[in-house]
Amino acid sequence: YRQWGREWADADYGGRFCQWLMEDDPKPYNSFGNGSAMRASPAAYAARSLDEALRIAEETAAPTHNHPRGIIGARAVAGATFIARKAALDGDEASCKREIKKFLQNHCGYDMQRTVAEIRPAYAFDETCQGSVPEALICFLEASCFEEAVRKAVSLGGDADTQACIAGAPAGALWGVPEHIRWRSLGLLDAKMLRVLEAFAERFGR
Repeated sequence: YRQWGREWADADYGGRFCQWLMEDDPKPYNSFGNGSAMRASPAAYAARSLDEALRIAEETAAPTHNHPRGIIGARAVAGATFIARKAALDGDEASCKREIKKFLQNHCGYDMQRTVAEIRPAYAFDETCQGSVPEALICFLEASCFEEAVRKAVSLGGDADTQACIAGAPAGALWGVPEHIRWRSLGLLDAKMLRVLEAFAERFGR
C-alpha cells in the first residue's frame, strides 16, 4: 500500500490514509472508513472458498482499517463478490442475490430490507463502512447489469466514487464489465498497473 500510495500520492486518498503513507513507522489507525471495503474485492478472486475470501479481506483491511466495522466492511464486499463470482458460473442470479442478502444480514449485521428509493431522499455523504457499504450493495441487489448497479450507487449522492466501486465489485463478478467501460477504465492506467492486472488475471482468472 505504501509503495503504491506514495507513487500515486495525488490520488485523493482520505486524510488519515495520506498521513499513514508518509509515517516512518506506520500503525493501524482503527479506521472504519469505507476505504477498506472499496479495496477488498480482489480477495474474492484469490480465494477458493468463502471463508478464505473473508480471511484475505480482513488481511487487506488490517494494516489501516483495524476497527471491527472497517473489517466487516471489507468482508462484506469480498463475501458478496465471491458469492456473485460463483453464481456467474452456475447461472442462477435470483438465488445469488438471496444468498448475498442473507450473508450481509447474518454475517455483517447490515440492514438489507431497504430499497434504493427509500434510501435516496434522505441520504447524505457518509464515508463510514456502516453508513455506505450496505447502501451500495443494495444498489447492486436492485440492479440487472453492471452499469445499472454503478449508476444507482452514484445516484444516492453520497461518497459516490467509493460506493460505485463497492456496488461494481459483485456486479462485475456476476455480469461482467461491459467492454466499452472496461477499455475506457484500462486506458486510464499506466503500464505498471496494467502489468499487475495482467499478472493477477493470469493467476486467478476473471
